[in-house]
Amino acid sequence: MTDTHDSHLQADSSSSNGAPSRWPLVRWFASSATMSVPQAAGPVAFSLLALAMLGDARGGAAIILAMTLAQVAGAIPITRLGRNLPSATFLRLLVGFRTIALAGIALCAYYEASFFWLVVLAALAGSVNGAAFGYLRSLLNHFTPASRLPRALGIASTLNELTFVLGPVVASGLGSISPVFALLAITALGAIPVLLVPQADMAEVAEVSRTDGSVLNPSILLWLCCAAAGASTVAAIEIGAVALAMQFGYEPAFAILFTVPLCLASVAGGIWVSVRNRMASRRAVIIQLSVMTLGAALAAFGPSIVTTVVGAMLVGFVLAPLGTHYALVLDHLAPPRKRPEVFALLRTANATGIIFASAVMTVISLSGALFVVTGAMIAVTLLAGFAPAGRSQAAWKMNA
Repeated sequence: MTDTHDSHLQADSSSSNGAPSRWPLVRWFASSATMSVPQAAGPVAFSLLALAMLGDARGGAAIILAMTLAQVAGAIPITRLGRNLPSATFLRLLVGFRTIALAGIALCAYYEASFFWLVVLAALAGSVNGAAFGYLRSLLNHFTPASRLPRALGIASTLNELTFVLGPVVASGLGSISPVFALLAITALGAIPVLLVPQADMAEVAEVSRTDGSVLNPSILLWLCCAAAGASTVAAIEIGAVALAMQFGYEPAFAILFTVPLCLASVAGGIWVSVRNRMASRRAVIIQLSVMTLGAALAAFGPSIVTTVVGAMLVGFVLAPLGTHYALVLDHLAPPRKRPEVFALLRTANATGIIFASAVMTVISLSGALFVVTGAMIAVTLLAGFAPAGRSQAAWKMNA
């Protein structure tokens, strides 16, 4: 990797010593945190909506499934539509489109339209999620120098986890007043990036020779597979939390014994990444993958609730460090003009992991599903351990 990219990032943040230069980064953080609100609060909000309309909360799962499948299908095609537009402008269009679709769901629910239309609108809203994330992440390079990118990603990860902790609480509280009102509030919060996302000069310098590279080379695929396996592990624990509580003889409400420690550990991991502000070494990444594998194994085979909770906490603690590492590595492996596509693929990999975990848990028992995701973590840990070290990683260690 040449020094050109780092020079470009430094140029984009040339005024980093002055207070005005920090404002675009603060706006980016706020946009990143609020853009995830519909995904964070959606499962609870849509379940309450389905319960009110159909008398069965399971209809909410159908809406979430439609959104997730559409996200996977639309990530790359929709990302490519914005190649000739400024990234911030296209991001606003994507978030605006999602806002209209989500508002349409609330409108259909209010007028008691067929549940089919709610699913269709949910698919439309979800179709732009991957592309929106890709463009949002690519914009970050213009608001922080390369040396501070690990810290910025750690802060973003921490804020994202807080969104996913508070989102369901807000949805549940507002949903007790009115499910439609809760969805409208979530829609409004999710639309904030339209107002806040900062504009950036998207001109590229001296990197034209790399703009036509592949976005699916073996190095990129390795980290996408790691991201998918990690997402499936987290999803298996979160989705199976109720079943885990009942397995140990507790009421379903005690599912928070597993989800809250996982989320709090993830927040702690994000803070650690932010304070450290360095890209992890190859050895550290393998250790982190091994820790997540151990956590998955404890959740799958733990003889007591204590060991299972410890397993969930281990998974949560390395979630942000690993996610930050994937983003940093892919930032260097991706062809410059195709970074939004690669970051959209990263989001898609996470969604694929969630779909995989959900599908496995539908077919087999919870214990069997945790065993499968543990096997997936073992596989990607071995792949990462035996894969040749990339030059981009060495460059990042020198710059960190």
